[in-house]
Amino acid sequence: MARVPVAATVRRTTDGARRALRALTPGRPLRPGRAPAPGRRQSPALELAAGQNPYTRALGLVCVVLLGAWLGLLVVGNVRVPVGPMNTTMTLRPSLTGGTKINISPLGALELRSHEAPLRLDVDVDRLDPERSQALVKHPERLAGLQDEVVRDVEHGTLDLAVRSCIAVVAGASALGLAVYRRPGRALAAGGLALCLLAASGATAFATWNPKSVLEPRYSGLLASAPSLVGDARNIVSEFNVYQEELARLVTNVTKLYDVTSTLPVYEPDPSTIRVLHVSDIHLNPASWKIIASLVKQYAIDVIVDSGDTMDHGSTAENGFLDPIPDLGAPYVWVRGNHDSRETQRYLEHLKNVHVLDDGRAVTVAGLRFAGIGDPQFTPDRSVAPGGDAAEDLAGARLASALRDQRAAGTPVDVAIAHEPVAARGTDGVVPLVLAGHLHHEEMEVMKYGTRLRVEGSTGGSGLRAVERQYPAPIEASVLYMDRDTRRLQAWDEIRLGGLGLTTAEVSRHLPEENRP
Repeated sequence: MARVPVAATVRRTTDGARRALRALTPGRPLRPGRAPAPGRRQSPALELAAGQNPYTRALGLVCVVLLGAWLGLLVVGNVRVPVGPMNTTMTLRPSLTGGTKINISPLGALELRSHEAPLRLDVDVDRLDPERSQALVKHPERLAGLQDEVVRDVEHGTLDLAVRSCIAVVAGASALGLAVYRRPGRALAAGGLALCLLAASGATAFATWNPKSVLEPRYSGLLASAPSLVGDARNIVSEFNVYQEELARLVTNVTKLYDVTSTLPVYEPDPSTIRVLHVSDIHLNPASWKIIASLVKQYAIDVIVDSGDTMDHGSTAENGFLDPIPDLGAPYVWVRGNHDSRETQRYLEHLKNVHVLDDGRAVTVAGLRFAGIGDPQFTPDRSVAPGGDAAEDLAGARLASALRDQRAAGTPVDVAIAHEPVAARGTDGVVPLVLAGHLHHEEMEVMKYGTRLRVEGSTGGSGLRAVERQYPAPIEASVLYMDRDTRRLQAWDEIRLGGLGLTTAEVSRHLPEENRP
């Protein structure tokens, strides 16, 4: 039996594999003199490669470019930049929504809608320089020149990041292209295409750049850090450069939070701002009282407004659930919801520091004049047939009539309250702001005749109904910042906490259109 040399066998196997790989690689023909022997049928792999669609090859090139650019940014696309007293790391990341994310470990993160592009700017606060941070905290007068310093640092870091990112995406796409195609021409094409994509993304970010996004940040992290980090709603309308001023304010807040004592500073809100905590639809959740008390303390709340459905069935046995209200730390203004009975209302009327509003009754609390009406329907379960929107429309008309009477008497109402948004819509044009609940999700709308309707989510996380869903309903509340002189809404913070079994916290700052610089 004849023996075949091992070296010859390996050589033939290697040559065959090399020919198959070259045939499968787009645009890579076989070397001359290596054509299949006459009489042999060409393999299916070679036939498939020969008829490959040009669109498929283009799609493959785009995938190589995107993956290589992402790997390049991941490996070398970041820069270390000192911003004021902070040492930060700036990084570009692929993103479908764009924007800027500032990670302030362990306090949380701020998200800014700074631009719309497939790139997100991540800024990680690594540490604070002890000497510079202590100098700012101990000598507040030095904060006057901080805004110019911060802007210069950010501009320098952004330029450095742009240059480094260009090098990173070109190198990453070219290296991956060379590894896949094994042709320098294709590798250079991949690098050039990556550079064009980055330039187009940068141009889009520049065209959609929104410096005022620092006025409306979204915070996620430790709830106790939110008031000090996001700051108060004072000086909403400013004659100075918004971007520089607010960016310096953000750096100042972070510096204070990272003070050498590692303790959070005392929140000092603007005394000219009235802070209203809007809650609704607690639905007999005992955890809500501790959350409300915490928010009252952290945000220095002046008055709490509850737009109804505090109870679940409105039974007399549930009344003891209301006993913590006088100890929440702020006056409590309440209207009846469709899960609250008349018995519930009478019980609350006898509690200290509680103001029950019904039939358009008005009361002045913490410098604001409130008027409200209870829900005309009592439907704690399906055994009671609801009266429909007709009853709500009538309640809204009654509340609007009471508001007109107050205005005619020289005591105009600043904030109206109703549980059902249908009833609240009846006040359009006769009050600046009306608060409602019932829907278990947050909404804000300016109605046809100028009245702003604010619908609160469920501060009780939908109560026991939270366990009926695949994911727990969030616990939602809002802090409304009212001007003490005009008694108009300046800004509001939407507070969203993780529901049953969750520990997340998110705070989003919003400004009315008329208050945006």
